Amino acid sequence: MIYFSLAFLISLAASLALCAAVRRSAPAFGAVVPPRADRWHSQPTPTMGGMAIAIAAVLGFSAVVSHVKGDVLTVAWLPIPLAAIAMFVVGVLDDRVQLSPLAKLVSSLIIGAFLVFSLARRPDNGLPWTYTLIGTIWFAGVCHAFNLLDNMDGLAGGVAMIAALFLASLLPSALGAPILVLLLALAGALIGFLYWNRPPARLFMGDCGSLFIGAVIAGASLLPVLQERTGFPWASAVIVMVLVVPLFDTGFVLVLRRLAGRSATRGGTDHVSHRLVSLGFSVRSAVRILYLLGMMGGLTAVVLVIGGIEQMIPVAALFAVVVTLVGIYLARVPAYDAQDFKALERSSFAPLLKDLTFRWHAGEVMLDLVLIVACYYIAYRLRFEGEALDQFLPYFTASLPVVLGCKLASLYGSGLYQRSWETFSLRDIAVVLRGVLMGSVLSIMAAAYFYRFEGFSRVVFIMDALLLMIAIVATRASFRSMSLVAASRSKRSRRVLVYGAGAFGQLIVREMRANPHWSMNPVAFIDDDPTKTHRWIMGVPVKGALSELEETLRRYRVDEVILSSPSINGSIEHTIREVCATHDCRVRRLSMSIS
Repeated sequence: MIYFSLAFLISLAASLALCAAVRRSAPAFGAVVPPRADRWHSQPTPTMGGMAIAIAAVLGFSAVVSHVKGDVLTVAWLPIPLAAIAMFVVGVLDDRVQLSPLAKLVSSLIIGAFLVFSLARRPDNGLPWTYTLIGTIWFAGVCHAFNLLDNMDGLAGGVAMIAALFLASLLPSALGAPILVLLLALAGALIGFLYWNRPPARLFMGDCGSLFIGAVIAGASLLPVLQERTGFPWASAVIVMVLVVPLFDTGFVLVLRRLAGRSATRGGTDHVSHRLVSLGFSVRSAVRILYLLGMMGGLTAVVLVIGGIEQMIPVAALFAVVVTLVGIYLARVPAYDAQDFKALERSSFAPLLKDLTFRWHAGEVMLDLVLIVACYYIAYRLRFEGEALDQFLPYFTASLPVVLGCKLASLYGSGLYQRSWETFSLRDIAVVLRGVLMGSVLSIMAAAYFYRFEGFSRVVFIMDALLLMIAIVATRASFRSMSLVAASRSKRSRRVLVYGAGAFGQLIVREMRANPHWSMNPVAFIDDDPTKTHRWIMGVPVKGALSELEETLRRYRVDEVILSSPSINGSIEHTIREVCATHDCRVRRLSMSIS
């Protein structure tokens, strides 16, 4: 344990010092990135920080690796660091002479092929050709995923640090002590680099850094899969969860660029992080959200490791649903110019994109299909354990098609697929409740008819109904929840105080939330009615009467006050405008008319 900590600390200290040296010397070598339209930074910034990361990580690894022992010492301790150094060299060349995307791709595939060969080169332990092919492509894909992820201050380094720590803690026996040392050394080097790279960045890592990081993590992630071939699906699921952020961002960008008729290798501000900022989040908040997503993926991987392969299907399916919903929501955020979509009319995707309504409803049905299966399976696992689960699981398998049919038919009959996600409300919850209850009743009747209810548990159906209700409401409310969070955290939104918490005041708050382009965030009500004071209406606090206006303006940093009622006039309105003038706060009146 002491050697692992030592590798981490050596790399951390070396990275801090080396990053400072690189930052000072970079301008002398022309290693400064000027602002560009297709990049996010706005100031000339030194680059080549990847040199500090690579040297510090290799230094920490070299100082400690000879003192540790592991079963895979002769297999992996040298090939993975050498592959990372080779990708580092490719990155240095790209930073200095601008390699073509094809050259970088071919280089990563060649290095990946030699790495896979080195990890399983004995004839008596050769890999199937499919494993070799997948392993080579995986290595190149992860390297370039981290390269693409390096698009915002602190993002790639922080996500890679989280992934390295989760890999080291979740798969120690499969990785072996030397690779654990390498991952911890990389984590230490990245923490040192993040001191200089946190927003606003004073140093960029460059391609030499992102490709080195990607190579270390890609090589380490190959070991569990190549060694434990019988557990290929389980090990693969764990690794995908740990690397969810770079994989999600890469897939998201490649798909949307293809749909928009853009080149996949063309740079731009269309990544997940950029779209979060476009929603109104600050750069720091956007990066932290992706850190949180990476930690959620790691914690999901922890569940898979603890629960084994039996937990893989429901846990992985539910996490995939969450990531998919986030992706669909972010895909609606404008990131391209209108002319970029003209290529759609000539693309092979055009027939699939014409009927947007049908595609959306089909997606809803497929989502509910996953939720029904996952909730029904989770209900069985919650109700039964050990031998009892093995005894009753065949009844789950046998009844699943009937349950699917009954519940999908009930959800369709309830009118769920005619409801809008953006305006999901309490009335829509009643529709979900009706559909779920109807589906559960039909499922119970089917079980009684086909199987005489032998081998089935009433508790399973009750738990299944509760789980499915929660899952459907959560997915349908997700878009509205994400919009509310984005609006409340937006740096561009004006902080609005609404004077009057009556019907008109609630109406204007509802409209603010339904129209993000207004850039208005309701932070509080002021109302003279004592029955409403110090209560919450529509999630907005009512802060009291006119006497508390000045304190409320100061406490909530209000930018604008809206007078929602015609009865607010005369001396009251005059007082409001005087107080707001002293705080440089705009005052407007809600005006409504029907003609």
